[in-house]
Amino acid sequence: MNRQPCRFPLRSITVLLVVTLGLPLAMPASSQAQKPVLIKVATLAPDGSSWIKTFQAMVSEISKKTENKVQIRLYPGGVLGDETDMLRKMQIGQIQGAALTSGGLSALNKEIDVLQIPFFFQNDAEVDYVLSKTDAFFRKGFEENGYVLLGWSEAGFINLMSTIPIQTVSDMKRARVWVWDVSSMSKVIFDELGVRAIPLTVPDVLVGLQTGLVDVVYGPPSGALALQWFTKIKYLTDVPLAYVAGGVVVRKDTFRQIAPAHQEFLLETFQRHLNQLKTVTRRENRDAIQVMAKHGVKIILPTGPQIEEFRKLSDRAMAHPGSKSFSKQVFDEVSSFLAAYRKEGK
Repeated sequence: MNRQPCRFPLRSITVLLVVTLGLPLAMPASSQAQKPVLIKVATLAPDGSSWIKTFQAMVSEISKKTENKVQIRLYPGGVLGDETDMLRKMQIGQIQGAALTSGGLSALNKEIDVLQIPFFFQNDAEVDYVLSKTDAFFRKGFEENGYVLLGWSEAGFINLMSTIPIQTVSDMKRARVWVWDVSSMSKVIFDELGVRAIPLTVPDVLVGLQTGLVDVVYGPPSGALALQWFTKIKYLTDVPLAYVAGGVVVRKDTFRQIAPAHQEFLLETFQRHLNQLKTVTRRENRDAIQVMAKHGVKIILPTGPQIEEFRKLSDRAMAHPGSKSFSKQVFDEVSSFLAAYRKEGK
């Protein structure tokens, strides 16, 4: 049998090879097999706390729904250090995410500091309203600095807790007061009060109370229970001093490695669970004061004039140049939201 020579043009063969070999490169990323993305997340929240239980539920749901394409590994209880350490480890890529309070969040987005002005919010409803109005703005600020906010929660309103009774400004001036380094605003206020501020990381506070290094600490009541501070304090001053937000952030470059559909699922899952956690945290903060009272902690209720003295000193401190990192524009806008909410009588 005579074979006819192949008359398929060489140019056509070349085009066919280029198209065939280049096809995988031209396919959209979503149609290619996604590599598993591991997100290491650190937190100060101790094992057994509601924060950790919420994370465990999220990790399980995310792993199942993404078929292990998104995996989260949690480092609880401050095992990777204080929030300052977590921020540094995120920056160098040793971890990819962290659950942070306002102090840590403001290091990534300075405007967050506006939320923790002392005596700014009066109740939870005001906080929820302001955050609903500013959520998109704050999220954009994180992204501009290389991070994605996966969701908001909170630590709640903070109280003074102490080994000596604290009811007046004069009481504070006689005490050794813990100051958290990540909260620059606290340091400014304590300077105005003229107190002896003792800087310690959160994991070191319990030892500070045990050894008498500090007389006064501050935080949400549920945090004092979870961190065992309540075993060393004798008094709680029942005046909500300031609101402490909480949030979970992840490096933007890590987030972008996740398939778009999974990105949306991750954001929805985190915020849904963290909304539930916020409800739990608020109940736990209310209950924690009662639990501490049953364990012998005396609840101190300052008078109106005594509270006003604290407020005036705080306002004076906030008026100092360099006392705050947030911009006047943001302060004015947040204040206007708050004023409008109060005017409506909600």
